[in-house]
Amino acid sequence: MSIRAAGGVLWRTDDHGRVEVLLVHRPQYDDWTFPKGKRDPGESDRQCAVREVEEETGMKPTVGEELPCTVYADRHQREKSVRYWEMTVRKGAFQPNAEVDEVRWLGVAAARKRLTYDRDRPVLDAFADRVPARLQAR
Repeated sequence: MSIRAAGGVLWRTDDHGRVEVLLVHRPQYDDWTFPKGKRDPGESDRQCAVREVEEETGMKPTVGEELPCTVYADRHQREKSVRYWEMTVRKGAFQPNAEVDEVRWLGVAAARKRLTYDRDRPVLDAFADRVPARLQAR
C-alpha cells in the first residue's frame, strides 16, 4: 500500500530582505519538518498541500512552483510519497494545535541544520537553488 501526501515550503523575506522558510515542530514525533499530510479521498495533491499547510500552520498559502517529491518508508514500513510546492503566506497566523506545537522561520542554512530528516534537505536545496545567494539568510 502506498501513501500519498503533500505539503509546502512556506517562505517569506525578513526585515533585511533575506529569505526565511517555515519549519514545524510535531510533538508526537519530536521532529522539525515542513508542513505536510496525507491526501483525502477525491483531493488532488495540490489541494492536499494547501489544506495541510493551513491546518498545521493556521496560514492560508499562495501556491508557487512545485518542488521535488520525497519517497520513503513510513513508520509502518509503507511506501509514502510526498509532493511539495513553494508557498507564501496570504493571511493568517500560527496557533499551536494537536499536530504542531511550534513553528520557526529560519534562514535557509539554519533550516537545513534544524531539519530532522535527511529526506527533507533535497527539497530545501531545490528551493534554495531558485533563490539568489544574497537573499539567503545565514
